[in-house]
Parts: sequence; structure tokens; C-alpha cells
Amino acid sequence: MKNKILITILIISIGFNLFLFGRWYIFEHAYEPSESEQVILSEMVLKTVESKEYKKLAEKENIIAIDANMDKNKGGKFPYYFGVSVRTDIQTYLFACSNEQCSEMESAGTTYSRYKDEDPRIPFEK
Repeated sequence: MKNKILITILIISIGFNLFLFGRWYIFEHAYEPSESEQVILSEMVLKTVESKEYKKLAEKENIIAIDANMDKNKGGKFPYYFGVSVRTDIQTYLFACSNEQCSEMESAGTTYSRYKDEDPRIPFEK
């Protein structure tokens, strides 16, 4: 009887750990950049700020935030799963590499900006 309980607990424990590892590997691992990927994303932010499209955007709209992100689940090969989001008070602009060498960044689309409905979060209110 004791052995059956211990084996059952062992099987449940192994199953739960496999579930946690699988969830991390499939869902979270694809969105968390490594240290080298963080460096690449930082350089992409600089290339975005230096791009012609960003400069035109900065003249027309109030830029509030710039965020770099990675999504290996969206498909494509390196470096096309990296992206930079430029948030303005009207909408968010998405930038991506224009070629495999990522020599330039280009506009890849737009999306909704929460700043259209709310104020910037800095300065902090007490």
C-alpha cells in the first residue's frame, strides 16, 4: 500500500514538472530574449530612431515610449522575429528589419495605443 502511494506521488510530481517545463519552453521561452538578443534589440532601437520613417513620425506625433520585443512564435527566421514598438499619443507604430542584415529599420504596421485613452504614466502620482 505504501509503495503504491509513493509511486503515485512520484508519477504526479514528474507529470507536473514536465507540464511546467513544457509551458515555460513553449510559451514563455519564445518571448524572453537572452543577453545577446537583448543587445540586438537595443541596437535595433537605435536603428529605429535613426530611420527616416521614425524622423517623419517624430515631426508629426508626440512620441511617448519605445519598446523592443521578440516573438519567436510568429514565424520567420532571424532577425524577423524581433520588433520595435514606438508608442505615440495617437497609435503605436511597429518597426522591423528591412533585410537579413538589419541594416535599416522600416515601418511594419500600426496598432492601438493606450495613450489615446490615458495619460502617460510618468510622472508618478502618489
